[in-house]
Amino acid sequence: MKKVLVTGGAGFIGSNFIHYLLCGQKALELVVNLDALTYAGNLENLKEAEHDSRYRFVKGDIRDKELVGRLFATYDFDTVVNFAAESHVDRSIVEPEIFLTTNVIGTQTLLDAAKRQWKINPEDKYSREFRSGVRYLQVSTDEVYGALGKSGMFTETTPLSPNSPYSASKAGADFVVRAYHETYGMPVNITRCSNNYGPYQFPEKLIPLMIYNCLQNKMLPVYGDGMQIRDWLYVEDHCSAICTVLEKGKLGEVYNIGGNNEKANIEIVKLLLKTLNKGEELIAYVKDRPGHDRRYAIDNSKITSELGWAPAYSFEEGITKTIQWYLENQEWMERITSGVYQNYYASMYGGDKGGS
Repeated sequence: MKKVLVTGGAGFIGSNFIHYLLCGQKALELVVNLDALTYAGNLENLKEAEHDSRYRFVKGDIRDKELVGRLFATYDFDTVVNFAAESHVDRSIVEPEIFLTTNVIGTQTLLDAAKRQWKINPEDKYSREFRSGVRYLQVSTDEVYGALGKSGMFTETTPLSPNSPYSASKAGADFVVRAYHETYGMPVNITRCSNNYGPYQFPEKLIPLMIYNCLQNKMLPVYGDGMQIRDWLYVEDHCSAICTVLEKGKLGEVYNIGGNNEKANIEIVKLLLKTLNKGEELIAYVKDRPGHDRRYAIDNSKITSELGWAPAYSFEEGITKTIQWYLENQEWMERITSGVYQNYYASMYGGDKGGS
């Protein structure tokens, strides 16, 4: 990895990944962050990166063929990591179209641009020859598998059975990535992760939302009975796993990334209340959302046995670091919840032009 395009790099996982690259990849020459700066994209997450000569920000949409093609021609990336996605299930129920176009058509736009740039003979539509050392990685989710019963775990061969417009759009993108590998020989990988948590997460997700509401003495809304079970992965572990796949993964393969930490939502809510010295009377059980999967659990034995990766953080270690980060960054939380953070782009870059 010398010249990397990170899409959606101003979001939660993307910004953490950019920090991880800049701090840990000695061979890195350039990382370009392409982000449309929707409500969940926050350039304040990358203030430290702005002073690094290897970092560039470009405001733009992954569906913009002209822009994406120009970026590939200008920077000649050898690696693409696609985080860019509409990702909140509740929003997908209300506005499914934006999820389908961004997550599926946007992925196809990126793949086409990479294929044109990386193919040894782009004029030969049947050629499957690509430059060595190039790779496209699609960041997906365990939600494409659907729901589990009380036992069992998702493996890479579990049939995809998405239950929400969000997970359906991510599954569709995965199929497009697979098709480009099978049809064109594109050098791709797909990673499917469990629920991430950690610094810079937008407070519509469970952990930051509950922390924020605790600090504000607001009610903590819990869907249904709160017994939806998820496997939790500290975001830094996710970043290290992605780098491992980019460095060692077999082309065309899917790798599940899990934290080995199954927890019920209500268990996490009560843990946060206890840690922040708040009472359980703040819990407010609300009507469950449509298509709410009951349990996810990731079998990550493939990436651990074949590539030698394992999570470095236990849930207890990760949640302690996460809570501490939010306590130390309450001004960040206030700017996020008030929308003030959206002024940062204009103050830094001015107008509608992306950084370069």
